Amino acid sequence: MSDNFEPFVRFAPSAQTLPLVCDSPHSGTHYPQDFRAAIPTQRLRAGEDTHIDALWESVPRVGGTLIAANFPRVYIDPNRTLDDLDPDLLDGTWPEPLAPGEKTRLGYGLIWRKMDAATPIYDRKLSLQEVRDRIDTYYRPYHQALSEAVEDTYRRFGSVWHLNLHSMPNNAYERLKIQSPHPLADFVLGDRDGATCEAGFVGLVASELRALGYTVARNDPYKGVQLIAQIGRPAERRNSLQIEIRRPLYMDEVTRERNGGFDELRTNLGRLVERIGAYLSEQRRP
Repeated sequence: MSDNFEPFVRFAPSAQTLPLVCDSPHSGTHYPQDFRAAIPTQRLRAGEDTHIDALWESVPRVGGTLIAANFPRVYIDPNRTLDDLDPDLLDGTWPEPLAPGEKTRLGYGLIWRKMDAATPIYDRKLSLQEVRDRIDTYYRPYHQALSEAVEDTYRRFGSVWHLNLHSMPNNAYERLKIQSPHPLADFVLGDRDGATCEAGFVGLVASELRALGYTVARNDPYKGVQLIAQIGRPAERRNSLQIEIRRPLYMDEVTRERNGGFDELRTNLGRLVERIGAYLSEQRRP
């Protein structure tokens, strides 16, 4: 554990030639010293989207920007709103109104309370100052960097396509308390039921992934949360799509190590990014 790291890393192209901004908010592996969790770091790592930034390393090569968090989501989750905070986690009363959602009730809010139903993360309450420090030191800088990248791109091109990049555990339905009649897809595309991204782009990504041999679902079980909700306004040529990858395709969920499928998946995502680049190059300022 260390505090000597930047909250995010920005992988920029030598010249941005596409209106493409991607972000990986959950692939961080640097655990701040003030975390003071009651369980081992290896157990906490189950919350990581480990290696997602590496899988999508082709984004800058085709002319897009990739931003990745360095801090772990279990410490503070940049894909949650600031009011999505569990009041039972705090040693005092939060001064602003809170609106914890269903996932926060399950333990996975702005600051995670547990790893699963039987494993609490803390043996203490968090002070209000601890939470403020996490917000100011990690959450806000990440959001500022992503917002600047999106807005700069929109000003330059008159449009922006944002990919919010994640991985999902193989037992995603079980974790979310969902009874599903079918197995988890290899990829889940989330656009909040069509609200955040133009349909043609979502269809392109889905068809390309299927052509590469993967199963694809839309908004099942993940529709997308804060980041695509705040960025995606397709009527204004601001498109945002969440992409979830089933973790066993590329890593061991216990050890977090890359497995034999990693290189093939990375190569295939490079092909997908090239196809996305071709699609975006065809788009024109209205």
